[in-house]
Amino acid sequence: MFEIACDKPLVGGDAAYVSPLPPLPGLKPGTSVGSMPSVSFAPPEPGVPRRTAMPRERLREAGPGALSDLELVALLLGSGLPGHDVFDVARSLLKHFGSLRAMLDAQREEFEGLRGIGPAKASKLVAVLELARRALAEQIEEKPLIDSPGAVEDYLRLLIGGRTHEVFICLFLDIRHRLIRTEESTRGTLTRMAVYPREIVRRALMLNAAHLIVAHNHPSGAVQPSASDRRLTRVLREALALVDVQLVDHLIIGARETFSFARHGLD
Repeated sequence: MFEIACDKPLVGGDAAYVSPLPPLPGLKPGTSVGSMPSVSFAPPEPGVPRRTAMPRERLREAGPGALSDLELVALLLGSGLPGHDVFDVARSLLKHFGSLRAMLDAQREEFEGLRGIGPAKASKLVAVLELARRALAEQIEEKPLIDSPGAVEDYLRLLIGGRTHEVFICLFLDIRHRLIRTEESTRGTLTRMAVYPREIVRRALMLNAAHLIVAHNHPSGAVQPSASDRRLTRVLREALALVDVQLVDHLIIGARETFSFARHGLD
């Protein structure tokens, strides 16, 4: 709430030369094929990719969408540990964080001490989400935000949807609805945050903004607005109108869902 993975034999002349293979461990020379011990291969565990089709080859052949979360994480990590291949490390990561999204939302220090994750791998994992955020930020800077509400919501979900505390974000826009700047206005706790409309109005004037989109996250994941969310929207709209700045939308961001006051009458 608010406070306001058949070699051919080598051919030389008329005869083919085949290099002899070393004997199998535990077998004496001359052992017949029929007396050889049988070997059985257990099927892989559910969700564990067959090693005959490694992620890099699968990605090249079928595209990234064909890979599982486990394979994508393994591909990103690149290597495992002595006695534990990269799939073991990737699996333990996903288990530790509970989901792919939670893992990608983790801060660098949250990877410290995890088996198989050193500073280099931790930095790589954190960089992935940051690259996604920046790509979306570029997208919303290229055209008026009024024409790309879906891109705005995707950007905000990556920016604050996975936060464990409430954050209030302001997107200041120019007269053509192009992004001037994105700022974090306020940071709160799991359930409470104080927002100051006067400070938001002051920043809008300093940046010469003509329009504003505001957003905050609900760490619980539920995006239905509370009474205080509705009250804040009214106060902000009225305060901004006094200085000829239009409140375009107030978005409530969850990890998977978004609520838009504009789509619901901005009341």
